[in-house]
Amino acid sequence: MRKNGIWDWVLFITLSIIWGSSFVLMKEGLIGLSFTQVASLRVVSAGIVLLPITLRYIFSIPKEKLLTVILSGLLGSLIPAYLFCAAETGISSSAAGVLNSLTPVFVILFGIVFFKNKILKIKILGMSIAFAGSMLLYLSRAENDDGSKFIMVLLIVIATMCYGANVNLVNKYLLKIPSLQIVAVALSTCALPALAVLYFTGFFEKDLFSPIVLKSIAASSVLGILGTALASFLFYMLLKRSGTVFASMVTYAMPVVALLLGSWYGEAINMLQVLSMVVILGGVYITHKKVAEKTI
Repeated sequence: MRKNGIWDWVLFITLSIIWGSSFVLMKEGLIGLSFTQVASLRVVSAGIVLLPITLRYIFSIPKEKLLTVILSGLLGSLIPAYLFCAAETGISSSAAGVLNSLTPVFVILFGIVFFKNKILKIKILGMSIAFAGSMLLYLSRAENDDGSKFIMVLLIVIATMCYGANVNLVNKYLLKIPSLQIVAVALSTCALPALAVLYFTGFFEKDLFSPIVLKSIAASSVLGILGTALASFLFYMLLKRSGTVFASMVTYAMPVVALLLGSWYGEAINMLQVLSMVVILGGVYITHKKVAEKTI
């Protein structure tokens, strides 16, 4: 395997672990805080951590690209943060993780329709295989959510549409801007409206040192620092190295991580779930293969 390919997989696996854990952290945050407060804390903590980098590099970004960077923050972080937290008030974290696997579908769809991208057919095949494995993994779990929770599912679908649009946006217009600069400026800018939401939802009037609230604050902050700031930086690195389709395939590995975390805590894994994980990883591998193939 070529050296660059190894680093692609290192980034992929790291992102899978970080983002695969994020849905559990959201649930922890929702124990003591409202969904708007969890989402806001996530974005604010990410923005604060990245603020020194923003102050250093914000004037290095071309003026004509600045609005695009801010739009990337809205589509890639701010809006999905609220949508996912709202959805997890009604469905499980595992269901949210599986539904998030719609992201590569919208990456390809938006890329073809709005950005005139040419997609290798083998990448479409790999994505389809991984998506089938993801759905199989969801069906293999006994605690599947009631399908009648349409609104919660719709919120995640909208969030994945935002992700799909953002991936194409960055790939089309921001490839020449360093990943760290994009992430820092985008998230520090988004932290301002998120901070306003915290204020107007009464966050600062809570007993912030009560054990339940403190635990939720900690979970939301870790979610922001690792699951948003660090993970966004790594994701943009992977996106620029390997392209839109393979980078977005991280979402298929998230349910696998969640399942493995569950087994660590004593949850049983059945053979159907093992088969599902093999199918998902096989689809991801096919997507990243370097072959000559016709495009669509």
